[in-house]
Amino acid sequence: MKNIQDKILAFRDERGWKPYHDEKDLAISISLEANELLENFQWKSSEEAVAATKQNMKEEIADVFIYLVQLADKLEIDLEKEVEAKLIKNAEKYPVR
Repeated sequence: MKNIQDKILAFRDERGWKPYHDEKDLAISISLEANELLENFQWKSSEEAVAATKQNMKEEIADVFIYLVQLADKLEIDLEKEVEAKLIKNAEKYPVR
């Protein structure tokens, strides 16, 4: 995971975008891209949406992830560590029966 995060941050840095990416704008961008993902499903069943727009879904999911990585970097959050901790917390909250 570190390799892809490094690539995302290098892409941003090579273009000089870091100073313009504040926490608020990155959070808004995550939401906007997630809504673009949702748009693929509007007025369709899940099966119809996937069949018709899977490539676009892949791109929107990637956009969400790219902005998420940048927000985590801005907030100095170790994504891998936090995901591991959240999985443990969720496992306690929702144990396997």
